[in-house]
Amino acid sequence: MDIQTIKQRFGIIGHDTYLERAIQVAVQVAPTDLTVLITGESGTGKEVFPKIIHQSSARKHGPYIAVNCGAIPEGTIDSELFGHEKGSFTGAHEARKGYFEVVDGGTIFLDEVAELPLSTQVRLLRVLETGEFFKVGSSKVIKTDVRVVAATNVNIPEAIEKGKFRQDLFYRLNTVPIIIPALRERKDDILMLFKKFASDFAEKYRMPSLQLTADAVRMLESYRWPGNIRQLKNVTEQISIIEKEKLVSAETLRLYLPAESNTSLPILYKREKEDEHLSERDILYKVLFDMKKDILELRQTIAALSTQSSMDEEEVKQNNAQLIRQFVNETKAFEQPYQDVEIQNADDDNEIHPSEVIHDDLSLEKIEIDMIKRALEKYKGKRKNAAKELGISERTLYRKIKEYNINL
Repeated sequence: MDIQTIKQRFGIIGHDTYLERAIQVAVQVAPTDLTVLITGESGTGKEVFPKIIHQSSARKHGPYIAVNCGAIPEGTIDSELFGHEKGSFTGAHEARKGYFEVVDGGTIFLDEVAELPLSTQVRLLRVLETGEFFKVGSSKVIKTDVRVVAATNVNIPEAIEKGKFRQDLFYRLNTVPIIIPALRERKDDILMLFKKFASDFAEKYRMPSLQLTADAVRMLESYRWPGNIRQLKNVTEQISIIEKEKLVSAETLRLYLPAESNTSLPILYKREKEDEHLSERDILYKVLFDMKKDILELRQTIAALSTQSSMDEEEVKQNNAQLIRQFVNETKAFEQPYQDVEIQNADDDNEIHPSEVIHDDLSLEKIEIDMIKRALEKYKGKRKNAAKELGISERTLYRKIKEYNINL
């Protein structure tokens, strides 16, 4: 079957190059028995591709089952997948076949495969490599002929690094990878999808179909859609039901697009490789230490303004007060945990003296050195325990000891 036929049969909407590439790979790998791993963000429609693979293969007349690995409790996942013998655990009143036995000769789709416990991952690896497994509570080997297609929205290499996913299982699953693009990467398809959903809901609820103004179309296409197609469909349904006016403007659309939750920390800390595994408190320390430099620059700026003969006394006071207020407002979020660090605000009569902005004996550097020394003394020089007490990594603590020449 060609790509257009596949789209029509499985209800796929869009002309994005990467989407069509994913469909093409699914069709090409279908006649084989190779294991396929489908990756993509939640809501991108990954569940359609295992059906394409199954229906385009020689197994299409065999059984097909989709299993959401994240929805099955850890204590019963082995029994669900591989079955169990009577009396093998509390509540096992009779023997039961697992999915791998039931789907013999067909295809099993393991959605959210990264949610599998490590012990279950070992069992799955054996099935993939040998086609054999044991029921829970049995020593009898059972053979099965099952095509496995898996999917995840988790970054598996990161999960491997954290010890949550087996590297050998990843390579075994990832024989043929299929990557589903996020909706924000398919901007030309967004309006097409909206119109399709609007038409479907108009028919379902027997009402006129939604229309978009030009500014609403621009907003629709520029939004990031963190929930992807699922979110777009939900938003379209909400507007269809709630709004009486069927010509939707950008102002109306904005009511249904939640603000994206982004970190308030500076982006440079998010992207620095050496800080990838630092705790939130560790990052906060870094922000505060860099703020020290900003405070010193602020003092220099105020001093320079104070010496400019071209300004009268009242103008200097006003400029100084404005700078102080601006800085204090920008750093309010960090004041609470560090009440000892005082930044003097402008008083009512705008009397600001540059030397009073921050006191050297209350500098962040001195506070940090003092905290490090206390932690090291508490744990008798054991850096690992001291770092844990401070909420920073041992590597960061070592760097700070060397930087401040702290004697242990």
